[in-house]
Amino acid sequence: MLPTIKWENGQVVMIDQRKLPLQEVYVRCTSYRQVAEAIEKMIIRGAPAIGVAAAFGLALGVLEIKEKEDFDLARHFSLVRGRLQATRPTARNLFWSLERMERVFRRYEKGDLEGLKRKLVEEALAIEKEDIATNRKIGRWGKHLVEDGQAILTHCNAGALATAGYGTALGIIRAVVEEGKKVEVYVDETRPFMQGARLTCWELARENIPVILITDNMAGYLMQQGKISMVITGADRISANGDTANKIGTYSAAVLAKEHGLPFYVAAPLTTVDFSLKQGSQIPIEERDPSEVKEINGQLITLPEIKALNPAFDLTPADYITAIITEKGIARPPFEKSLAELKIK
Repeated sequence: MLPTIKWENGQVVMIDQRKLPLQEVYVRCTSYRQVAEAIEKMIIRGAPAIGVAAAFGLALGVLEIKEKEDFDLARHFSLVRGRLQATRPTARNLFWSLERMERVFRRYEKGDLEGLKRKLVEEALAIEKEDIATNRKIGRWGKHLVEDGQAILTHCNAGALATAGYGTALGIIRAVVEEGKKVEVYVDETRPFMQGARLTCWELARENIPVILITDNMAGYLMQQGKISMVITGADRISANGDTANKIGTYSAAVLAKEHGLPFYVAAPLTTVDFSLKQGSQIPIEERDPSEVKEINGQLITLPEIKALNPAFDLTPADYITAIITEKGIARPPFEKSLAELKIK
């Protein structure tokens, strides 16, 4: 299993995803501020992985407290949480993780400080462990949707690197291969941050899963030629009606899949579903630095004065989604009903 992130001797260790696939470098965070910066700078990315990192970061923020007496513990906790939740606005797992950690904090804040620290670390480790188990369950549900010999298009990276381990969309592909089926995976490069080319290809190549890299604008042609059987992506936030925010370009793939009569699947844990939002238009879409569009590896690919846009995510309406694969089962339209049923299952 890929070492995406781990807790080690009171520090958070994560692989620097900006350096992949050419360098395997690990970053060691000793404070919540460093964890927050790692999330912002895309050292770690992917909604579930961000959630795990935020939980570890919150634990670090409380571990740095030396004395509880005459110290405004609640205010400090609020500051730490505020810094972490300001890092990436779209990923639902970030907020879910912080909410879960806060419930533990409220339960034990009146007790001794060392006991509080221990409970927060234990909860963060539990979130990490549960995420891996959840991804494996998603894989077990999703593998039945893939037949031997089929070709899958995936977008961005929804693998072990986007989670605590195993992956969501790539978790399904892993489960299919583990069952003995042969599949071929088409990976689009995923401009502007190239997560498909750099990360998904790296993961699949490590496990000898057949992978073909394509540019983002090749998907329609390949569907037209009958080379793609289905699309499977991850998600950063899903509203109650099934509208899904995911890496920019996901909507385009969904439209193309529908036009060509191909199934479009979303793989995500139920923690990615924001049941407080009725529809996708309520999901905040992160805008990142336009320089990411104008450069590749720090090298300008256009004139420096050219303006650029860089929304990190787009919204795929539920009408374009065949099914949402979760750890508790497969939700199908109408998603308001099926997702709600899985939530209480």
